[in-house]
Amino acid sequence: MSVEPDATTYVHAKPTTAHSYILPAVLDVLENHFDGSAERDVFDLGCGTGGAAAALAGRGYYVVGVDPSSDGIAKANISYPELPLNVGSAYDDLSREYGTFNAVISLEVIEHVYDPRAFTSTMYDLVKPGGVAVMSTPYHGYLKNLVLAVMGKMDDHFMPLKDHGHIKFWSKSTLSTLLLEAGFDNVRFGYVGRIPVLAKSMIAVARKPR
Repeated sequence: MSVEPDATTYVHAKPTTAHSYILPAVLDVLENHFDGSAERDVFDLGCGTGGAAAALAGRGYYVVGVDPSSDGIAKANISYPELPLNVGSAYDDLSREYGTFNAVISLEVIEHVYDPRAFTSTMYDLVKPGGVAVMSTPYHGYLKNLVLAVMGKMDDHFMPLKDHGHIKFWSKSTLSTLLLEAGFDNVRFGYVGRIPVLAKSMIAVARKPR
């Protein structure tokens, strides 16, 4: 999800490189949550060009998604015309427009968001009671940051010169606090890409109380 509509342009509609290590873990979470249920509905909040949504749809999930980038959605609609992927933002009343879902995913998005509390509030409203929110974001552990500093890689990691890059840097503690404040409970984490202490991304899974 971009900070503003049209803020991000996309080269293609394929899953990103990060999805190669994020999506398998997300699929495991969803398979465990749905556990054979016939009602396999997922909302993709910040779907970009639709690569992740298409991968989930290919596994039998019913997926609806929004992204504020009209460029991204245009490419998604060309590549995946069968998927309901539309221009929209977490700052919209999405639950009123689309209803609620047993799972909501948001992959590599929260680090781009100016108002993360509004974002997770919208996510909470989209999740059915007893459903789950699955959120991934680059991992910023203290040991990892120390290793990056020693190796002189902090600039590459934080990407200050990249247009529309990351503006929030989340730890397990801060992301957990954000989700609990929104009303979720039972927040748990997984780590993907490299060994856990040097992980590229972390995946937070949170439950909406029944």
